[in-house]
Amino acid sequence: MLEKKVFISVNTSWNVVNFRKGLIEALQGQGYDVVIAAPRDAYSSLISDMGCRYIQVEMDNSGTSPFRDMMLLWRYWRMLRRENPLAFVSFTIKPNVFGSIAANFAGVPAINNISGLGTAFARGGLLQEIAKTLYRVALARSKTVFFQNDDDRMLFVNERLVRKNQTALLPGSGVDLARFSPPPGQRPRSGAIVFLLVARLLWDKGVGEFIEAARLVRSKVPAARFQLLGFLDVENRTAVGRARVEQWVEEGLIEHLGATDDVRPFLTAADCIVLPSYREGTPRALLEAAAMGKPLIATDVPGCKEVVDHAVNGFLCKVRDAGDLANRMIEFAMMDDAAKDRMGMESRKKVERQFSERIVIEKYLRQMEELVALTAK
Repeated sequence: MLEKKVFISVNTSWNVVNFRKGLIEALQGQGYDVVIAAPRDAYSSLISDMGCRYIQVEMDNSGTSPFRDMMLLWRYWRMLRRENPLAFVSFTIKPNVFGSIAANFAGVPAINNISGLGTAFARGGLLQEIAKTLYRVALARSKTVFFQNDDDRMLFVNERLVRKNQTALLPGSGVDLARFSPPPGQRPRSGAIVFLLVARLLWDKGVGEFIEAARLVRSKVPAARFQLLGFLDVENRTAVGRARVEQWVEEGLIEHLGATDDVRPFLTAADCIVLPSYREGTPRALLEAAAMGKPLIATDVPGCKEVVDHAVNGFLCKVRDAGDLANRMIEFAMMDDAAKDRMGMESRKKVERQFSERIVIEKYLRQMEELVALTAK
């Protein structure tokens, strides 16, 4: 029988520390030994503080070099052969693809989390076809492939990238409802309404539309403020350049708040959280904002539309349409305080019903229990 060891891999240590802590603690609470494989960054040293063993793995997150990807596949195979875990659990594209192929070669059951389709699917063309082929090979023998919305799940099923009986749905990464909760008391409102976009600064997140909409909204609501919170210099072909962001700041159009490990103070200070993304898995930024009782404005696309009930806890707008986004922002700005507060309360109720972190954790624990039962036979 295999020891109760779970091997988790993600494309950044930052992701592990900020998004996977609840799952890791739950696995440890059930007696599992958790090993984390991720590239080294400023957060890697914190992984051992979580009671996990950390293994550094070099990973070219934004590159498409076949040689580097084959080297990554070989590194994963060596690690999995050496560790011989009960399961390989992966998040993000390269661990899902090359980690899963290695797990197949090593005879380790893989459990994947497809949190979004990524740039390759959004842009189409040859890169999309290559991505489909890689996913088809990688997921062929996975025990379970979790998706964060049904549109993504059925796209993979219809494209024959995965069998339907392998798939299951998760409510995103889930939200810690205790950590993310509405602050006590009413936030005093100034005259200036604050719209906040929380995301990696990528064009595919709708940053361009947010900026264009800000110009339009200012013509109707001159005092409105627009904020960006998220990493610059992201390793991604669709990253927004630092010079462009600095230009918007100098123009007085937006405030760039930088990056943070704790979004709660920024969410608390905002009136409405905006995400004009082109497509998502289930965006954590919207879930955390909703858990804190914030109204939302997002595009009517897979991932976002699962979190926003139009005219209930926020507004949905057309994708890649700055004019429609601006109209929704103006509509929200013109609402009275009581109506805005009602939207915020509906956000919190929706997250409590559908997106608690406990739902996600319980599904993963069930997967592990099934594998333990199989190895015991």
